[in-house]
Amino acid sequence: MTAASTKADTSASADLWASRKAPSLEDFQALADAAYAGLPEEFRALCDGIVIHIDDFPDAETMKAMECDSEFDLLGLFHGRGLAQRGASMETGEFPNMIWLYRRPILDYWAEHDEALGDIVTHVLVHEIGHHFGFSDDDMEAIEEAAK
Repeated sequence: MTAASTKADTSASADLWASRKAPSLEDFQALADAAYAGLPEEFRALCDGIVIHIDDFPDAETMKAMECDSEFDLLGLFHGRGLAQRGASMETGEFPNMIWLYRRPILDYWAEHDEALGDIVTHVLVHEIGHHFGFSDDDMEAIEEAAK
């Protein structure tokens, strides 16, 4: 590689990022929606009714309940009763299962790792859907290890 080609590569990289802004909440919703749409149909069929929310950070109540030291500690959260606890149908007055993805902690994670943002959003979404299926964090870590 020559000095001229390195300078051209650097310039092209700078041009690519010079006018870009951080993805908005709406951009994250689009990423989450695309990740969900890309999941296998039989998987999505078991997720009927899940609501996906995007927020910048978890609220104070969530941080306290999850024993977070920092608002950057939590990338996503499943809230509700998983299929294993709920069964096939909701009870009267029961809220739908919800997944929160937290934009700022995910962006911070992205900045520190060599992964595509869409891949991270997909990973966090699938992890939280795993809780919908009744899996614990330990269960999912074991599944991920077995899949390697």
